[in-house]
Amino acid sequence: MILKNKISEWIDAHESDLIRDTARLVAIRSVKGDPAPGAPFGEGPKRALDEALAICAGYGFAVREYGGCVGTADLNGLSPKLDILGHLDVVGEGEGWDTDPYTAEVKDGCLYGRGTDDDKGPVAAALLAMRCVKDLGVPLKYNTRLIMGTDEESGSGDLPHYYSREKAAPHTFTPDSGFPVYNTEKGGYKPKFRIDWEPETALPRVTAFEGGFRINVIPGDARATVAGLDSSALSTLSASAAKKWGVTLTAADIPGGTEIAVSGRQAHAATPWDGINGITALLEALAALPLADCPSTRAIRSLSALLPHRDWLGKALGIAQCDELSGELTVSFTLLTINETGLRGQFDGRVPLCAGEENCRQIAEARFAEAGFSIAGAMLPPHHTPAESEFVQTLLSSYEAFTGTKGECRHTGGGTYVHDIEGGVAFGVCMPGFETYLHGANERMSIKDTLTAAKIFALAIAELCGA
Repeated sequence: MILKNKISEWIDAHESDLIRDTARLVAIRSVKGDPAPGAPFGEGPKRALDEALAICAGYGFAVREYGGCVGTADLNGLSPKLDILGHLDVVGEGEGWDTDPYTAEVKDGCLYGRGTDDDKGPVAAALLAMRCVKDLGVPLKYNTRLIMGTDEESGSGDLPHYYSREKAAPHTFTPDSGFPVYNTEKGGYKPKFRIDWEPETALPRVTAFEGGFRINVIPGDARATVAGLDSSALSTLSASAAKKWGVTLTAADIPGGTEIAVSGRQAHAATPWDGINGITALLEALAALPLADCPSTRAIRSLSALLPHRDWLGKALGIAQCDELSGELTVSFTLLTINETGLRGQFDGRVPLCAGEENCRQIAEARFAEAGFSIAGAMLPPHHTPAESEFVQTLLSSYEAFTGTKGECRHTGGGTYVHDIEGGVAFGVCMPGFETYLHGANERMSIKDTLTAAKIFALAIAELCGA
């Protein structure tokens, strides 16, 4: 109880540090870019890594960089026991912000900016927890290492570089999800599909379509060009779009046809119900138009039937399924392009423990093949750490100590940084019920909740690494 009170007082007294450190990281647009010498994931992620290491070193921690991919800060020089694995890269800002996404702004008890929740604010909270344990002089016999990566949002290509040089500590958590503890993560099924056709002359027809910018982001916006059709033909659809699909649909005449745009709501692919998918909405709108009977039209209508708007459970594909430990299978249609001679697309499937080759991949491939598409993509296994493990129980106890709420294990559709780390779990920083607008406009973190998370982390460090 004495240690808990000391931790609480120390963390509360350093609230300004949490805000300042997070703001320094948010100011850097660390979206993946073209590789460069010393910056394998682009200039932005490397700048964020340099800044994070400078912050850690400024607090007196020993830091190390691994090939511009990963940086670390050690609490002490003792034997490793706990790794805290966060990341500094972010998804693109998208549209619809009420603030500058790269200028952290305090408003209504929250800090707004890209990365405040995912994952720069949590990294700053973990650093604050390590400072707390150090400054309070908590007796330790093991080390805690803060690991800061730069490619979590694009496939975690940074981690092989690090783990080829360092062993994972006996315990690892990532502060990149929510509380209490997420010990089960769905597997992945993210196939690419395509269909080609000869150049067409029939009118009206779709000649172009662009939707999505990242596999793990529900696109709010999508745009298409229809040759041989003027905008007046879409007046009824435009008027009913909000009611039918939850989007704003606009049509503008261009030479030889119409340009159609929809605007929905961006969200993380792991929680497709939080967004309004511009791709699927626009596909349904196009499928409803009086288009010519030609290969492009048939492909559009088939695709809309396979991946319909608001069908994020894969019912139309015939792969809907669920289990108690990991929940429901989800499907997010996140990338689509159409040109004069073909279509290219990809969906992001998050699959539960019960999903396998026969009841998921093979069925989806058969449905696409029946519609004339070629499709390819492997299934990635789920991740599960037993709730009964001493590590998980210690984390839950630390959570309960500062929240007064019973801790429990949960599952997530998001593939976190610990997905391939044996025994790893996601732990914080978002409290249940708080909306962070993850991967969308106006991303935010609750300052109060993030301070509580830092307290929880500090107690967990003391319990796991203490003498």
